Amino acid sequence: MKFSLSVRVAEAFRAKDKTSMTLGELIALARDRDYSALCLRASQAGVQTPLKQVRQMSAQIREAGLAVSMVTGDLPIPKNDMHGPDCLRNITPYLDLADAFGSDLIRVCMKRDTDILWAQKASDEARERTIRLAHQSHCCSLFETVEGSLRVLGQVARPNFGIIYEPANWMIAGQDYGRETIRRLEPYLFNVYLQNHRLHLDGATSLCTWIRGRVPLDHIGLWESGGVDVDEVFAGLSGIGYDGYVTVHQAFADVMPVEEAVRQSSQYLAPRIASDG
Repeated sequence: MKFSLSVRVAEAFRAKDKTSMTLGELIALARDRDYSALCLRASQAGVQTPLKQVRQMSAQIREAGLAVSMVTGDLPIPKNDMHGPDCLRNITPYLDLADAFGSDLIRVCMKRDTDILWAQKASDEARERTIRLAHQSHCCSLFETVEGSLRVLGQVARPNFGIIYEPANWMIAGQDYGRETIRRLEPYLFNVYLQNHRLHLDGATSLCTWIRGRVPLDHIGLWESGGVDVDEVFAGLSGIGYDGYVTVHQAFADVMPVEEAVRQSSQYLAPRIASDG
């Protein structure tokens, strides 16, 4: 497995368009804490960013010895709003962005069954450029449940269309995210996101789901107990021989100091990733 840091760590949980750190600061943070790649989002660079600037940022990342594990090319995709699937209607700028960053993976968004046809068309165009598309296991989307995700993956039926496995969202939606689920996802598993929450009735915040309504929770570090069973996750990933990226994806900017959270995440996860080769 390979270790990646999402630029989301420097975003506030509710403000995906703002970042508390520059790209240079995030590069230094990733490099100093044993991450081998950055996962880029529109808070740093997206389809709205001039291509010249994107190329400069790409060179900056490469010169630091880092790769780009994935790109999320606009704000509606991580916001998971009704404009999220627009990327599938015009995938070309997102492919150009991925190419410029030297990444072969793009995150997309799907909200309705009518998005399936567009996902097929976008995947076909992406395949011509050896680029893959993936959808996060995300609440209030076609990938909110395990069965729903497998249904959509089967209907899109493209070898370069897969899933970003993220167990915390499935935990919130009451899904079994453990090793048996990971085994079922094996043909489609393109990326792994990790963040953590603790569910309880007096949670400081809440997230909306289609099947459970609003679910109260607290944001906690990956190393803290009471949330995602990280050992179960890694047992499942090891069981299928997963060798892709594992990305720290948690928004820490309004929860705890970013530098400390990134350091503790690395200390906790790096040995698990290294032990798997």
